[in-house]
Amino acid sequence: MIGICGSGSFAISAAKIDPRLKAIATVSMYDMGSVTRNGLRKGLSLEQRKAMIAAAAEQRYAEFTGGETKWVDYLPVKLPADADPIRREFYDFYRTPRGQVVPEGMTVEQSQNRPISSEVKFNNFYPFEDIETISPRPMLFITGSEAHSREFSEDAYKRAGEPKELFIVPGAGHVDLYDRVDLIPFNKLTEFFKTNLK
Repeated sequence: MIGICGSGSFAISAAKIDPRLKAIATVSMYDMGSVTRNGLRKGLSLEQRKAMIAAAAEQRYAEFTGGETKWVDYLPVKLPADADPIRREFYDFYRTPRGQVVPEGMTVEQSQNRPISSEVKFNNFYPFEDIETISPRPMLFITGSEAHSREFSEDAYKRAGEPKELFIVPGAGHVDLYDRVDLIPFNKLTEFFKTNLK
């Protein structure tokens, strides 16, 4: 199994309970639980987390009583002038022809954003708890040396049982490993799966 970005943490979560998954690789992994609870580099305070939870609970009730869905507006169609570098990096992929997709039934504004009432559910997502139970199945964590998400691959690697490997791609940012074919370590992935899926 291979998981990229948030799907990396979903892959780990699945592997913990499904021994049929024989080899697990992640690329530019995001721990969706940790980033929701704590922010990047633990930048979200407990009070901010409580406020997010309270707002989501109010929004769930509003939707239950027939109100409109409200969306996290992290990636608006027009990037704000004061957007931070991480938001700009995601915008450059998800709001351009590189990676923009608008699912049927959604507006362009809604695409790449999640409802406030469901985003909060990641607070109860702990993919790295019990990660050691995946061993002895091998795990490969790939991240870029410049990736803002590198902390998640390093955390998972530290917690995981053997065999495991942390592979850092020099000069690569987070989104670079989505589609920059000159940076994606295809040979490393091929070797990992050929070796472990005999």
